[in-house]
Amino acid sequence: MHDPQTPPHRQLHIQRARDYRRMPWKNGGGETVEIAVFPPEADLSAFGWRISMATVASDGPFSVFAGIDRTLSILEGEGMELDITGRKPVVLTKTSQPLAFPADVATSARLVSGTIVDLNIMTRRGQWAHRVERRVFEGDHPLDAEGGMTMLLSLGNLRIDSGEHGEELARLDCAIIERPCRISSDMPAEAYLIRISPV
Repeated sequence: MHDPQTPPHRQLHIQRARDYRRMPWKNGGGETVEIAVFPPEADLSAFGWRISMATVASDGPFSVFAGIDRTLSILEGEGMELDITGRKPVVLTKTSQPLAFPADVATSARLVSGTIVDLNIMTRRGQWAHRVERRVFEGDHPLDAEGGMTMLLSLGNLRIDSGEHGEELARLDCAIIERPCRISSDMPAEAYLIRISPV
């Protein structure tokens, strides 16, 4: 994920929103902003895990990814209704908890009212597993780094401190956390906590 030559005292690795890679959807229906992928530079057929954002401007089917589990959250817009094969339709909004479902079952989306931006975490089944939480930080909060990969995607302005190293996170910046740290904010700020671990 990060440069292996990074000095060992550097305990935080920040990925800025301006540096994310942009690429077309698998089905050609829109554009994805790739936040992180493993192995680095892996394409859509070879990743072990992938974190991305997508702008959805029209109703339609989702891309199908064989052998992949995914979790979806709404970052911007009024939300969308998902029709996932084998489940009752569900409406996702910015206040909904992240929704986990298989990426290899037929799924279609209907926008509630206009364009949305979603957060999409995908892991290859049998190799990796993931958990996603929507959190609100205000004041000062400790945060542990569990086994595997821990990442924090900020939706506001947050400060993250680990040891002697501190960084400011702006909206949609992402921190890769390898050691216990502290998250602080002077006012309520939303973030998504993403944990990915090998199976």
